[in-house]
Amino acid sequence: MLCPSCKSTSNKVIDSRLTESGLAIRRRRVCQDCARRFTTKERVEEELRLSVIKAGGRRVSYSRGKVFRGIELACHKLSATEADLQKLVDRVEEDLFSNHDREVTTEQIGRYVGEHLRRLDPVAYIRFMSVHRKYSTIDEFIEEITDVRERVAHEDPSQQSLF
Repeated sequence: MLCPSCKSTSNKVIDSRLTESGLAIRRRRVCQDCARRFTTKERVEEELRLSVIKAGGRRVSYSRGKVFRGIELACHKLSATEADLQKLVDRVEEDLFSNHDREVTTEQIGRYVGEHLRRLDPVAYIRFMSVHRKYSTIDEFIEEITDVRERVAHEDPSQQSLF
């Protein structure tokens, strides 16, 4: 592991903890050359076994970072914390890896993200879906906003969803 300060590979692990419900390991390290402390995360490379089918038919490897960046852009300047976003990506990955063995379309990934994002922040959901669904008219956009507004009005925030 390279030290982010001096780029040395000489470092030592001083603490390890499970994070993200046991899906990752957080390690505190200290550089033995410059004495700087830094944190690294390790996770199982499950994503390598899943291919994403793009809209044009091209296949690429699944990337957690791309899903996170899309969610992060949708939540820009809203109240969601980075921890909230990481948990949301974890939930999306649980759906992906439990329902798809080898291939998944970008459309399906977008549906999973939208489903979880709507519960986290309705504004972020609208932002994300405006890119994902590629609305062609203002009426489609207004219809989506009206639907979200009605769902938020009928949801009881003190009750958790059964599904």
